[in-house]
Amino acid sequence: MSIALITGASAGIGAAFAQELASRGMNLILVARSEDKLQALADSLQIQYQIQVQIIAQDLTEPDAAAIVFDKVEQQGHSVDLLINNAGIGDYGDFAESDRDLQLKIIQLNTLVLVDLTHRFLQGMRQRRSGGIINLSSVAGFQSMPYFSIYAATKAFILSFSESLSAENRSYGVTVLAVCPGPSETKFFAEAGFPSYLIDLVSRTYTPTKTVVRDALDALEKRDAIVVPGNPINQVLVNWPRFFPRDAVANFWKFALAKR
Repeated sequence: MSIALITGASAGIGAAFAQELASRGMNLILVARSEDKLQALADSLQIQYQIQVQIIAQDLTEPDAAAIVFDKVEQQGHSVDLLINNAGIGDYGDFAESDRDLQLKIIQLNTLVLVDLTHRFLQGMRQRRSGGIINLSSVAGFQSMPYFSIYAATKAFILSFSESLSAENRSYGVTVLAVCPGPSETKFFAEAGFPSYLIDLVSRTYTPTKTVVRDALDALEKRDAIVVPGNPINQVLVNWPRFFPRDAVANFWKFALAKR
């Protein structure tokens, strides 16, 4: 039976991936910081779907986190058929006034760990000439976003990186997909420190996490390189910057995201 490894699996889109893949009969390795949440989710999925679920409680912002996760999977003798790099965090506010350590953690989690895990698990997939990697980017990755600068920059990196890997690995039977959701029904914006009025505004365009997951898995099956799931407004968000000067796009978001 195939095995999927999901980072950031304890809540939000990661938990939705776990639920959907379990319903399709896939065994799971769930990775996140919270052991209690992971264990509760694992127990529920095992009972409901009669699958095997392993949990790895690991803070991926810690040094060598990717190596620790990979070594634990290797020690169990598992071959990962689908890697879902979902873990990520953001931070709202003026970069110069932000917590520097937090900004570096965002880069560590959103990009460095993603690259490290991808490199480690990709080797086996290429040898087996089969496998899939889903990297969670965002509609934010298509444009610069003042007051959300580090997050948007990391998502742009993920988008470009995933497109490149998609082209490199297609002939090896490995599909690499960048999933670029817009606002989703998670606690992301509150945890990133967005003002309440902005949270209320973006909540009107929320895409259900189930929709994000199902659109992503459909795109993976079709061997697409990019998918923008859910609400049609997300297609507008990723395409409108193509028609305007880059500084105009940045200035628009500076106005839209500024504190009132």
